Amino acid sequence: MTFDVTGFGARGDGQALDSDAINAAIQAARAAGGGTVRLPAGRYLCFSIRLASGVTLKLEEGCVLVAADPARHGGRYDPPEENPHDLYQDFGHSHWRNSLIWGEDLEDVAIEGPGRIDGEGLTREGPGSRWRKQAGEFPLSMVGLSAEAMAELVPERAAMIGQGNKAIGLKRCRKVRLSGFTLVRGGHFAVLATGCEDLTIENLLVDTNRDGLDIDGCTRVRISGCRVNTPNDDAIVLKASMALGEALPTQDVEITGCHVSGFDLGTVLDGSLGREQRLSPDQDRVTGRIKIGTESNGDFRRIRIRDCVLERSRGLALETVDGGTIEDVEIENVRLVEMTSSPLFLRLGARLRGPEGTRPGALRRVSVRNLDGEGAFADLPVILAGLADHPIEDVRLENLDLSFLGGAGEAGVEPPELEDAYPEPRMFGDPPAWGLWARHVRGLEVTGLSLNGNADARSPVRIDGRPIAPEALAGRPYGAA
Repeated sequence: MTFDVTGFGARGDGQALDSDAINAAIQAARAAGGGTVRLPAGRYLCFSIRLASGVTLKLEEGCVLVAADPARHGGRYDPPEENPHDLYQDFGHSHWRNSLIWGEDLEDVAIEGPGRIDGEGLTREGPGSRWRKQAGEFPLSMVGLSAEAMAELVPERAAMIGQGNKAIGLKRCRKVRLSGFTLVRGGHFAVLATGCEDLTIENLLVDTNRDGLDIDGCTRVRISGCRVNTPNDDAIVLKASMALGEALPTQDVEITGCHVSGFDLGTVLDGSLGREQRLSPDQDRVTGRIKIGTESNGDFRRIRIRDCVLERSRGLALETVDGGTIEDVEIENVRLVEMTSSPLFLRLGARLRGPEGTRPGALRRVSVRNLDGEGAFADLPVILAGLADHPIEDVRLENLDLSFLGGAGEAGVEPPELEDAYPEPRMFGDPPAWGLWARHVRGLEVTGLSLNGNADARSPVRIDGRPIAPEALAGRPYGAA
């Protein structure tokens, strides 16, 4: 059955609040055993929309679902639910109901395009975690920010009541499909899915002001054909936090045919691909990348990334610093254009933001094949950085064609370990190699490595303190015995 929201009082004029009418249509569809809630062309100004099992929210051509602003539109978003498990991750990861669209404990639910979601009235900011230790909470690039600047980026919790913190929040849902719509200005997260199973995200255009697609503690996830532009944060990111009170794994994930970037906000949507913004809020260069971590209490297993493009992006990052294990990751056929950081960053660290007794995890069995960055000109090398007592294990790099800007690093000077620092490629400054730097890695195999660009005084390759000629890499594994 189809339920047209105009039949429930929605006006779609961009002036009247339509959230009550849309929620009434969703409940009618639920009561009928399921159906499609239709939003025809128009501008629907809304506070929180509550999804229901068996219901598809259909945004038709010309439909724009607009996030209302509590300061201007005389209403409030649903309050963030109580969460006794909010100690080890930030506010945004710990709540779902304070969203423009949210669903909890649902099954067989979908949001379909070709219409648009515009998070105009959402906030992209939110408080950090309440973790007592606070080590590694923020990237080292933010050390110089003033107290006033930090207060703006990380507001107090009381300031969040009534605010919308994300465009779509999904918690413990099964059989979810997000398909074919456009999402702009998504707040802290354009999509946050936590503890979900059988999640399909396909053919979205996301041009947003902070994180794009955040997948946290989810199983059986397919992300395909998406265009995600996030100059201020990560585009597609897999996480495994403690937001649901346990270290749930993120596993059996496939990311295919996606294009991520860090162009100016809104300029992928209008096609102009602006490059005026130089820095993200963390004071490093623009982001727009595919990442595993940083929230890493749980494990990451069987992740496949293939046939993707990363443009004006910090590249690919695999980071476990909170006790989780990353294993069995396959990356293949990825094209890099205009890198703003390291094209490939693997970090096993010991921030250990987790329950008492948390120990360093593991990062192992990673395969990267056909990474083409001939014109990428990254300003940092490929970085693989484990810990002395917990090395990264069994990494295979095959057919990497990469170009670099070079830098001013000193040859042979090893950076400090920085075990508990927030993981970012920039944390090590200019490493002692301009093309590939690996430290505390056991079983590294490299074949078909082409490094070019602006070579400097450093070695092109340095592994565990030893300079190695790129042509001498093939034939045997490197790293600690």
